[in-house]
Amino acid sequence: MNGKSQKVTPPDSLREDPPALLLVGGRGTRLQSVLPSTPKPLAPVGDTPFLQLLVRQLRSQGVRRMVMCTGHLAAQVEEEFGDGHKWDVTIDYSKEPRPLGTAGAVKFAERFLGQGSEFLVTNGDSFLELDIRQFIRFHRDHGGIISMAVRRMPDATRYGTVQTDTSNRVIGFREKTGAQLPGIINGGVYIFNRAVLRHIPNGPVSWKGMYFHACSNKAFMPSSSTACSST
Repeated sequence: MNGKSQKVTPPDSLREDPPALLLVGGRGTRLQSVLPSTPKPLAPVGDTPFLQLLVRQLRSQGVRRMVMCTGHLAAQVEEEFGDGHKWDVTIDYSKEPRPLGTAGAVKFAERFLGQGSEFLVTNGDSFLELDIRQFIRFHRDHGGIISMAVRRMPDATRYGTVQTDTSNRVIGFREKTGAQLPGIINGGVYIFNRAVLRHIPNGPVSWKGMYFHACSNKAFMPSSSTACSST
């Protein structure tokens, strides 16, 4: 984590106010033994549900419109956050009728996105310390349709890795092998151009399915000298 104090660009520097889709519909099978009746994103961190920390992070960087893509135990998530007024944000809910996978959940939430040209997507059960405005600038500067925030790990043993070329274009994904080697891992935050939704079919689709491989654009590597350094 970068220890230097960084000047943060005001939220109104964005030419648009892109909404954020939060993927919170998974079953969280690895936590079910300790949280059998609680959605994984509502797991407590101290006295605070994890998902609340994510909502507060997004709001602190100027994201005011959010869509929670719910599924498993959806009612608990909606009861916890309501319409979002407590955090000075607007929250809508896209409840999938059956498990749709990550990309499928994004497609199903299309009706909540309004007319903007781009939107954020973030996993609802992981936290990346990220300067969202810098990430959006990166995405716009490179002119693609999807950008992914990633982190370089000195030891990627526990993770699948992202394969990139010399221009930071995502060219593939590799499942974890158990080898104690450095690697680039997916940070769970993306920017999508709205046009990509035309390439995602209705129904269950995962990130690693055919359409995500076909449409992935660039990997954004948080710099150690900026406020978007990850921990």
